[in-house]
Amino acid sequence: MKTINERLIKLKNELKNRKIRIMIIGLGSVGNYLLDYLVSVADENMEICVVGRNENKMESDVNIVRVASLIRRQNRCQISIDSSVDLNSIELITKAIERFAPDIIVNSSRAYSGLKYGSISWKAVRAYGIWSPLSIRYTKNIMEAYEKAGSDAIVINTSYSDAVIPWLKSANKAYPDFGSGNINHLVYRFKLAAGNILSIKDYWNIDITFAVSHFHDVCISKEGHTDGMKMLIDIKYHDNQLLLGIDEIISRCNIPMPVDAKRNMMNASSNFEIIQAILGAVRDGKRTKLHCPGAFGEIGGYPVIIDGSGESPQAYIDKTVFSLDEMRRKNRESIYLDGIENIQNGVLTYTDELLHKVKKAFDVDLVKQVPYDQIDSTAEFIIKEIIEKNK
Repeated sequence: MKTINERLIKLKNELKNRKIRIMIIGLGSVGNYLLDYLVSVADENMEICVVGRNENKMESDVNIVRVASLIRRQNRCQISIDSSVDLNSIELITKAIERFAPDIIVNSSRAYSGLKYGSISWKAVRAYGIWSPLSIRYTKNIMEAYEKAGSDAIVINTSYSDAVIPWLKSANKAYPDFGSGNINHLVYRFKLAAGNILSIKDYWNIDITFAVSHFHDVCISKEGHTDGMKMLIDIKYHDNQLLLGIDEIISRCNIPMPVDAKRNMMNASSNFEIIQAILGAVRDGKRTKLHCPGAFGEIGGYPVIIDGSGESPQAYIDKTVFSLDEMRRKNRESIYLDGIENIQNGVLTYTDELLHKVKKAFDVDLVKQVPYDQIDSTAEFIIKEIIEKNK
């Protein structure tokens, strides 16, 4: 697997002579929203392939996007459908990647579709890390197929990347480059809150640098507090420090949101933002700051720069405000509250606190450690003993 910077340079050179090719794996609500957003850019130099196995549903979903975007005079890109892919089959995923040869792959698949895992876990155990084996289940298959296909695509993962991407990296496997959502959603809530407090009309120009894991995205968004943990956050407006009480900002992040599929507009938008940052760098020499979970195989969420302003495009964690050690420590504190004690040598270790909560809430004895080769069996156990009995 080439480095992300090597692949960005290759992409920049190749796009001088051809269209960008984007593959969306999984056309659930995240995939559908993302497809709509990409088509709405009206980019004639974009080809999109959607991948899954339910041909009738996929064709129907794609057609509504095609026609609706054409009504808005935005449909300029080619969309193809590959309905031959069962994500349990590495061979079929490999063939799909070989056929389309994507430059960017977005994994928006779910091992158990039609259910927000948090609807079960947050009230019962107040932690999301329990679902890590389900979140990684298809991602690991996609990344193995990616290697078999010899792909140089840049890969974006949508499901619990705080743990999934470092889990793959720690097992010496190919891993996605960026995660979408989670920390990124929280950053934009902060912008809205700070803008409202200070009556800043162009609140989108508020600059945030932040590092924390998925637990605090949920805790702050749902409850408006940090569970007693000090945040690693820097807020500026036109390069001037905003000296705001962080507690007031955080309390204002608890705003009404849907709990159904509409909520996935945010995750799809996060994917869209990453794609636009990549294209901005390799096509137009732009520099963009993002916030991504699991970036570069790190546990938790980090500020990330995708920079095309120099001779060669590059991507890296932004360490201008906080050191990497500071951000790593804060993320480990945060993800511990999400039920994950450690990820090392291909083994995910749950916290004792999570095991106790799971036993109390579901009368289930969850294993303390999940080695990489036991991901599938552990995922099946969680589906059978927790999801199926509590959905």
